[in-house]
Amino acid sequence: MKALLTSGALSMAFTLFLTPLFIRLFRRLQWGQFIRDDGPQSHHAKRGTATMGGIVVILGTLFGYFTALLLTGDGTSVSSLLVLFLMVGLGVVGFIDDFLKTRRERSLGLTGWAKVAGQVIVATVWAFLAIRFPNGNGYTPATMTVSFIRDLPAIDFGSITKFGVIGVLVGYGLYLIWINFLVAATSNGVNVTDGLDGLASGASILAIGAYIIIGFWQSIQSCANVKLSVENVAKCYDVRDPFDLAIVATAIVGAVVGFLWWNTSPAQIFLGDTGSLALGGAVAALAILSRTELLLVLIGGIFVIEAGSVIVQRAYFKLTHGRRIFLMSPIHHHFELKGWAEVTVVVRFWIIGGLLVAAGVGSFYLEWLAT
Repeated sequence: MKALLTSGALSMAFTLFLTPLFIRLFRRLQWGQFIRDDGPQSHHAKRGTATMGGIVVILGTLFGYFTALLLTGDGTSVSSLLVLFLMVGLGVVGFIDDFLKTRRERSLGLTGWAKVAGQVIVATVWAFLAIRFPNGNGYTPATMTVSFIRDLPAIDFGSITKFGVIGVLVGYGLYLIWINFLVAATSNGVNVTDGLDGLASGASILAIGAYIIIGFWQSIQSCANVKLSVENVAKCYDVRDPFDLAIVATAIVGAVVGFLWWNTSPAQIFLGDTGSLALGGAVAALAILSRTELLLVLIGGIFVIEAGSVIVQRAYFKLTHGRRIFLMSPIHHHFELKGWAEVTVVVRFWIIGGLLVAAGVGSFYLEWLAT
């Protein structure tokens, strides 16, 4: 418990007190934000605001997590390291994109396919690592089974690998496609949401905060918990390192909370793709390793809405040869153009995101009660 609280406090202190130093450094390096010409006119005043704030969030998370373990004497785990690996890996992809934007002095960095390629490489390496390293109970960090609140035996890609060479290729192929889809969808969902001051940061705090609760509860009701009561054995969780997942989730939340102090409207620094892709990677990793993949539809509901609005807008635009459903996508820009103040959009979207997170955590607990 000490590591849980300490990691969050240290990471928050890091970003809260050191972000101003990074803002000055990034301005000196001329790492300023470039604004879309076709975006809301009010956003042009943000041109030049320090970006790549994801670097601060990542460093704060690493500092809080590892320093907390050092101070408490607790050891790290493969599961928590995997969360950090995916977070940092996608953060690097985002950094390259952000750096090219500042270097070229335009709002476009990596091409769409180049960014996807980077995400695929990181996610594929991560996917192979996640099904290695079994612990003493035989649990690996991830499984080849699709999960909702627990693994769903009916959708087990691992079972296909038993049917010879073809089965191995098909089984691992489907598993890799599934993991890549989750990682790309979640990281791009957070990336799309990062369009207003503090919107993605606040929404990420809510979503990742849910995994603190889930990880803590799973650790109490873990099948490996020797203190587990007899009446709860039938509904225990076979998740590896659930408490460590809660610790790393706390470190991330703490880092983002401290960062949000400077990122809220009017933002003095933006997450950039460095931060949005990194946070999306963390959310995806926590969902996969806690066996709650499909529950992301609720826990990451605000990201689903944001990304869905872009997909729907583009599809409708092509089908109708130029007509639009929204004044502009992602959907938060639609409400800006409708006359809502930026801070109004942000707070209302936080409320929606919070309600969806509550529904997700509530569903998680109700499943345990009903089992």
